[in-house]
Amino acid sequence: MTLERLGAAAGVIAERTRRGRHTAALVLGSGLSDYAGSLPGAVEVPYADIPGFPVPEVEGHTGALFSAEIDGHPIMVLAGRVHAYEGWELGDVVFAVRAAVSSGCTTIVLTNAAGGVGEHLEPGDLVLITDHLNLTARNPLLGTNDSRLGPRFPDMSAVYPDRLRTTAKVVGERVDVPLKEGVYAWFLGPSYETPAEVQMAKRLGADLVGMSTVPEAIAARHMGADVLGISLVTNLAAGISPTPLSHEEVTETAAAARDRFTRLLDALLPELARS
Repeated sequence: MTLERLGAAAGVIAERTRRGRHTAALVLGSGLSDYAGSLPGAVEVPYADIPGFPVPEVEGHTGALFSAEIDGHPIMVLAGRVHAYEGWELGDVVFAVRAAVSSGCTTIVLTNAAGGVGEHLEPGDLVLITDHLNLTARNPLLGTNDSRLGPRFPDMSAVYPDRLRTTAKVVGERVDVPLKEGVYAWFLGPSYETPAEVQMAKRLGADLVGMSTVPEAIAARHMGADVLGISLVTNLAAGISPTPLSHEEVTETAAAARDRFTRLLDALLPELARS
């Protein structure tokens, strides 16, 4: 990962969107990619046109950057992400988020589909991430550190700050979208977790399990950006769910919750764009 590569990507983003700076970025998880095109004044730039951007191949992840203006504030929406389980290096997995921060974004909103582990969670719940567990033994900061991007040993005690979660909860109450809270555990995938792994994660303090988000959150925090994580519980995790897990269940639950999720985002993005 080099500052020069990020600068090249940020330069193309500014040129193609005609917006020299963005204030916040939203990463859309499974089933939400088409939300980006509905934003006011949205300008689409395919990932393939931005140097360094990997193109996702997983169903439900479009692979395009959208730039929109909300209340006079430019925001960036990343419609789709790549995952480590596809074979990508973590530097590639986090490249789009790093490019967003290089483009001026001081707030990164990471959304995902997750399995529910906490007893207070049910399929369809929207959950604010309070903290995470990295259970993969992988980290996007491995290797030589460029101090221009961030410190060698970045503090991770407040990756998901209370301030952003409070804003989200206030907005959720206003638009009648209940929000719960929980700890997200990152597994590598692509196989779903075993019942024993789910019980391990639960005993370690996890409420959610999934295959994304954590490397992006680490990279964003490394560069000084704040992170708001929002998980959609698409299924109960293995050993808790009475039925076998499937990607079809994930996409079906995401589609059913789309209206609530987009109602929340419509109200939340203006607040974050101004911050």
